[in-house]
Amino acid sequence: MAVHVIKMPDIGEGIAEVELVAWHVRPGDTVVEDQVLADVMTDKATVEIPSPVVGQVLALGGEIGQVMAVGSELMRIEVAGASAPSPAGGGQGWGQPQPPSRPSPKGGRGGSGRPIASPAVRRRAWELGIDLQDVAGSGTAGRIMQADLDAHAATRGAREPLSRPPEERQDEEVVPVVGLRRRIAQKMQESKRRIPHFSYVEEVDVTELQALRASLNAKWSVQRAHLTLLPFLARAVVLAVHEFPQVNARFDDEAGLLTRHGAVHIGIATQTQAGLMVPVLRHAEARDLWSSAAEIARLAEAARAGKATRAELAGSTITITSLGALGGIASTPVINHPEVAIIGVNRIVERPVMRGGAVVPRQMMNLSSSFDHRVVDGQLAAGFVQALRGLLECPATLFVP
Repeated sequence: MAVHVIKMPDIGEGIAEVELVAWHVRPGDTVVEDQVLADVMTDKATVEIPSPVVGQVLALGGEIGQVMAVGSELMRIEVAGASAPSPAGGGQGWGQPQPPSRPSPKGGRGGSGRPIASPAVRRRAWELGIDLQDVAGSGTAGRIMQADLDAHAATRGAREPLSRPPEERQDEEVVPVVGLRRRIAQKMQESKRRIPHFSYVEEVDVTELQALRASLNAKWSVQRAHLTLLPFLARAVVLAVHEFPQVNARFDDEAGLLTRHGAVHIGIATQTQAGLMVPVLRHAEARDLWSSAAEIARLAEAARAGKATRAELAGSTITITSLGALGGIASTPVINHPEVAIIGVNRIVERPVMRGGAVVPRQMMNLSSSFDHRVVDGQLAAGFVQALRGLLECPATLFVP
């Protein structure tokens, strides 16, 4: 038998280190070629590390949440072949071999009986209360897919609500902040530490805009993508930054350089099961409403499925964030560093409004926007938001060159 050492691969793009976010095997497990061994994270993208060999896991080279350098030892696997000395003592930081786990009767399992599934599938299974040991996988080598969870959930009915005993509970849970959650924490801390934020809130009458949106969806719902508010807001941002290019910018505070961009690459803050991600609607200035709507929907689905690429998560010049119906009355969004502005969308509510001396019902929505006060003055920020307001309240102007 010989020992095969798997090293942290070079994922490319100049990445020197990654964070270990999940192990899919344990010492003593038998693995097959291409079986996923671990998940690592670079920036906001999760990458699966497959096994290049068939063999038995001897030791693991890191703990969940550990930042590992490219080229460092990730795992040792004993493979059939010429005799070779086994590693003595396992080395510093290596886990000790354990007896193999009982194999599972289902297909698509490693030697430990652990079902083969991506982190996104495992998270969703946990939320649905599904034991992956009970799910038959339809993917390669029996990998469990999202569709397999849907099929299993349909056959067993809805999840029963978690019961809580009537007595007082004293239990507590310590949750390691790792993976995407750690990246989000670091990003937010860096943004608040480095950027002097100020926020500006303005209400917008979107009655005409909502009527136009409903009309367009009714006419084109079969042939074209469904229009939400976001494509209209993206179009308004494109037009407004033409007048206020200072907000479509990225600020390198270390070099003291502000780069104003002609292209409008809009970050769309998207909530996923793992946390907040910001895929990028690239070249919004070259898109019509339906192109923007289709691309926003595609990016959101990729982010929620954990399939968004590094390119899709980088390069934004200004960001939009919305919580939809949960948007509240006002918010103070955190700027997506190194950008200098973020537009927050609050919920739409019908309210009585005075118009022409009469009280009439109108669809009202607040925009809560934050700016980097080092490079964006209050008057400029207010002018930009008022430009957005004017475009959204008179939606015909969104289509005037």
